[in-house]
Amino acid sequence: MSLPSFHDADVSRPLTDITIGQLLRDAAAEAPETIALVAGFADTSLRRTWTYSELLTQSEWTARALLHHFSPGERVVIWAPNVPEWVLLEFGCALAGLVLVTANPALRAPELAYIARQSGASGLIHTDELRGTDVASIARTVSDEVGTIRHTICINTFDTFLDSADQSVTLPTVQATDAAQIQYTSGTTGFPKGALLHHRGLSNNARFVYENLSFPTGSVAINPMPMFHTAGCVLGTLGPVWMRGTMVLVPAFDPGLVLDLIEQYRPTLVAGVPTMLIALLDHPTLATRDLSSLTTIMSGGAPVPAPLVRRIDALGPKVSIVFGQTE
Repeated sequence: MSLPSFHDADVSRPLTDITIGQLLRDAAAEAPETIALVAGFADTSLRRTWTYSELLTQSEWTARALLHHFSPGERVVIWAPNVPEWVLLEFGCALAGLVLVTANPALRAPELAYIARQSGASGLIHTDELRGTDVASIARTVSDEVGTIRHTICINTFDTFLDSADQSVTLPTVQATDAAQIQYTSGTTGFPKGALLHHRGLSNNARFVYENLSFPTGSVAINPMPMFHTAGCVLGTLGPVWMRGTMVLVPAFDPGLVLDLIEQYRPTLVAGVPTMLIALLDHPTLATRDLSSLTTIMSGGAPVPAPLVRRIDALGPKVSIVFGQTE
């Protein structure tokens, strides 16, 4: 019995040797005035936007501020929810040659200390508080416990942090095979394990997914996925950059807010785990909402049941299921 033959183009595409920083630079050169990032806060007075030109400028500024405190190759933990500074720090670390260690903002001191210690982190970036928890106090405690941490940065004083940047500093040359992030597994069968991920892997992961989704160039994607996970900071963030599109970052998932953002920004793509999608479909105002711009719903992170797919199909968008190798 003979197996069917396939042309190489049918089964694989070549990897692109590109860093996360260069990906942003290319987008800023090709689409400088396109809106790259929208901070989709429920309070519209707090919403901000960045063009690709502005995002690159602020990311390079962030990189120089980081290099005031850290050296290329060092590891820095970010322990924060979906705030726009997260995006600036992701690109800033990439441009500075630092390794970004992502931490779930729901972690508590022992878990955070484990990740910081196990990754050999030199820095800890955090928010002031989250859902009534004094995050800054926990960050100080962990910083004192973990001997490698030399410097902590509070996102709530981000402008002060940026003031430390020396704009005369030349940013380092970063290679596509250099480490970019450490992502931690859930640790359901033991302590979480850190996966060291390089620029080329992260960049191409986002590229292939968005190409396979046929995401139109210059389109809008709404990203409510947590930034500490690859779904948020890789697919949700780097995917639109590849396509010179716009990411609307949702600070915390709320179905009413996501529906508002869909109507206002007219995305072709919305991502969400199954529980998020069920909340959207069950929202009492769904029938009155204009969702006509949507062509794709991207889901994963848990089994996506067939009845949920059929409910989404009835609205018009196709469902694309993605998952990580650790699953």
